[in-house]
Amino acid sequence: MIPFPFRPRYATATAILMAAALIGACTTPAGETAAPAVEAGVPAIDSEFTIAVLPDTQNYLDYTHQAAEGFPFEASELFLKQMHYVADNLESAGGDIAFVTSLGDVWQHQTLVMDEDHKARGFKAVPNPIMDSFFAPTEKTKTVEMPKAHEGFSLIAGKTPFSVVPGNHDYDSMFTDSKFPPKATQPAEVDPSDLAGSLGVVHPAGLDNFRSVFGAETAFFKDKPWYVASHDGGADSAQVFEAGGYRFLHIGLQFDPPNSSLDWAKAVMTKYPGLPTIISTHDYMTKEGERVPNPMVDGHAVDPQNNNPQMVWDKLISQSDQIFLVLCGHEHGQAFRVDDNAFGNKVWQVLADYQDRGQTAIDAGVKSAWPVGIGDGWMRLMRFDMDEAAPVMTVKTYSTHYEKMSRDTAEYAAWYKAGEKPKLSDDAFHDEDDYAVTLTDFRARFDKAGRVAK
Repeated sequence: MIPFPFRPRYATATAILMAAALIGACTTPAGETAAPAVEAGVPAIDSEFTIAVLPDTQNYLDYTHQAAEGFPFEASELFLKQMHYVADNLESAGGDIAFVTSLGDVWQHQTLVMDEDHKARGFKAVPNPIMDSFFAPTEKTKTVEMPKAHEGFSLIAGKTPFSVVPGNHDYDSMFTDSKFPPKATQPAEVDPSDLAGSLGVVHPAGLDNFRSVFGAETAFFKDKPWYVASHDGGADSAQVFEAGGYRFLHIGLQFDPPNSSLDWAKAVMTKYPGLPTIISTHDYMTKEGERVPNPMVDGHAVDPQNNNPQMVWDKLISQSDQIFLVLCGHEHGQAFRVDDNAFGNKVWQVLADYQDRGQTAIDAGVKSAWPVGIGDGWMRLMRFDMDEAAPVMTVKTYSTHYEKMSRDTAEYAAWYKAGEKPKLSDDAFHDEDDYAVTLTDFRARFDKAGRVAK
């Protein structure tokens, strides 16, 4: 078992029984004393728990990043190591992870130039000499990337509540819209100040591939008591989990969700009133902390029925007092912001996306004119201490490849700062991935409806 990088909790009796059934025996983190056995009828200490956040795993699963394509290592092994780590540290295995959320872009490639729905609606695709060379549709999505994604999530299936939302790469197609044709014909012609003009605007469409792996009717979620609602075949989904003495509602939203998704989310919160609610969605915030879309993947610009990030805030998040936390990926880097909603209460919004990190490729001797993003095993571990007068959310960033926290990795800023936050000091860069937040208004908002009855 990989040492869990937080102080362990005392496992509940249920967790111990599940662990015995699922894995035979529980192990304890290296250097720690085993938790004492829980006696029947004695309440367990359950004031702390962790949410594992898996951002943008696409470069691990990219079929071109595997040995069969001549890549020097199997990048998918880094993904599987992440999933093994999560599985080993679930509450059901005697660990501390109570919920797992994947922020989308699970895999890399598409299988269609354009889906039938957008064809029928009159959308037109145009050639894109740069984007098409990297993301041409391929059947290897179905034979390599999607099966590996299924293999990874099978390691936690049946052992914990979890969510997966579709990112733009998880759609069946990602065509360049004819209204936004690319000007550049080769990488040297790309204008960083005008990415949409240079590269055009691509549009994700079609969710048959995603539904086949993570849809509401798959074995991952069908008939699971914690999987409480879905919309659009599971492109949007809702889960309820208990941790830290509270019941939490989690809602996963598809990429640039349409109004129907937002209306569905409101209905779910009406069905579960007063529960502290977490939103996971792929596209929401830039690494500068702005709620604006990536100019090359602007779903609202291409198809106005989709909502951009600011519209999602205006229509749903700011108007729903249950929502206290928003998690997102998509934009390469990390960011954090807090805003008051329409009721004067705090909404903490957190970005994490490590797909551009390619030190593992450099270590393996990959030679390229540009950095080869892999991910390097980095993921987010968000620990909640509900025993404080005001609950504290501690955000840590951990690499299952290097088996280190970001703060404990001496080379961290040297490896990644220039590509993500070059203007920050090394200490400030560390602070982007290692910080604590006091949830000041949490108890006043959620104690009445959210607390689990003792």
